[in-house]
Amino acid sequence: MNFGERLKQIRTDGGLTQPQFAQLAGIEQSYLSKLENDKSVPSADMFTTIVSALEMDAPSFLQEVDKEALATSLRHIPAVSQFAAGEVKARVNHTRHWLFGSAAAWILGFAMMLAANDGIFFSNKLYKYSSPGVILPGEAENVFSSWREVLAQQLLAKIITIEEMGKRSAEFVATRARPVTVEWPDSRGTVYVEPAENGRRRFELVDTRHVEAPGNRILHYLGAIVVLCGFVGLFIEWRLRRMKNK
Repeated sequence: MNFGERLKQIRTDGGLTQPQFAQLAGIEQSYLSKLENDKSVPSADMFTTIVSALEMDAPSFLQEVDKEALATSLRHIPAVSQFAAGEVKARVNHTRHWLFGSAAAWILGFAMMLAANDGIFFSNKLYKYSSPGVILPGEAENVFSSWREVLAQQLLAKIITIEEMGKRSAEFVATRARPVTVEWPDSRGTVYVEPAENGRRRFELVDTRHVEAPGNRILHYLGAIVVLCGFVGLFIEWRLRRMKNK
């Protein structure tokens, strides 16, 4: 609404007639009528007198006045200029807060998705290790890869016969070969050893494959939602600015 409509609204809301308010403000009724019909524009002193008679401050009175009226017909009034400048500053701060919030949401969302892609919090790799059997105390680490060679050397040295070699070979396969395969989401190197029943197991890396960890899948979704919230915040700020301009 313009200045005259705002003045009339407050006067009637207060239950005052034109003569009553004119007397209260110390002005002519005819002049008050011109003000309310926008046929006259108050001076700076008259604006202060009217606002004081309404028992209001300038910002409260001007809050509902059209921005166009503030920038044209009332711009000669210092209180109006100060109010308009404050409104502009408030809108700029309001817009800045929404923009910063949206930018922060975009940065956080993209960071979450990049962290999910790179497996920073949850590994995207699965490491497969294999152990052929339990290495007994006193045996070499490569006992399962060299036992055939050891038996062959004993045969050549005539320490054992061919029959004993076959028997020992069958016994080793039947009693010692206990392959175990495990998978880990984190790397334990190309080889690692851990205690086992009556000895230890030597695990060797046999395969590495890419997987999407459930935690990274959730992180992807959350990151996308946060990015979307940034766009929603930008849209809300735009809508609020349009409504205020109207």
